[in-house]
Amino acid sequence: MNCIIGADKSTCILLEEYVKKLVSLNLVGTFSDSVSIRNQLSKRHDIDLVFLDNEIPGLDVFNFITSLDYQPNIIMISSDYLNALKAFDFNVVDYLIKPVTYSRFCRAIDKSLRFYSRKEVSNSIDNDIFIKKGTSLVKLKLKNVIYIEALENYVTLYTKDEKYTIHFTLKSVEHQLPAFMFIRVHRSFIVNKSMIQSIHENSLDVNVGNKVKSIPLGKSFRDSLMNDINVMAR
Repeated sequence: MNCIIGADKSTCILLEEYVKKLVSLNLVGTFSDSVSIRNQLSKRHDIDLVFLDNEIPGLDVFNFITSLDYQPNIIMISSDYLNALKAFDFNVVDYLIKPVTYSRFCRAIDKSLRFYSRKEVSNSIDNDIFIKKGTSLVKLKLKNVIYIEALENYVTLYTKDEKYTIHFTLKSVEHQLPAFMFIRVHRSFIVNKSMIQSIHENSLDVNVGNKVKSIPLGKSFRDSLMNDINVMAR
């Protein structure tokens, strides 16, 4: 991803070091004033990610975000939590507190890469797959699959109104599904992320039409799920 850094000088130096360690990032430039950041984004629409310090002098970060002609992924940086909740209302990818540690930086980049992948393959949301039902092949849109349940060597795909059982292993199905849409949450379940309504200690709820279905959440899968979603908590 092409990225730029807009922050105070010390933060720029730190983030430059972090960015150089990751082959997934291509640093286009670093800037310490709002005018230079805006000029760069006006000239280049191939910037995928912006590290944006909300304490740059003269920068009203939220007015800045809403004024952009196009919306790159934005990771906001601050010395406190005061604007964290508001930041996510503006669809920032992540919110980092100074001093930014490398491990926390890497978590933010992982999240950014998932957002980036969604944009790159967004058209695939409407891709059709064909499921065998009886002696026929039935066309099914991936976005309509709510969850998938395994039972021995069979899996059942559930939509709002139908279910389709095929002779497959859950692992094989998992490898064929787009990771930006689906996630394994249990040894026997995969869910469509967009259908998740709430997450509990050992389960999660998904919408199935007008009903809520409780899906078990395996302990070994919980961390992966929590790292894959935006969580506002301290």
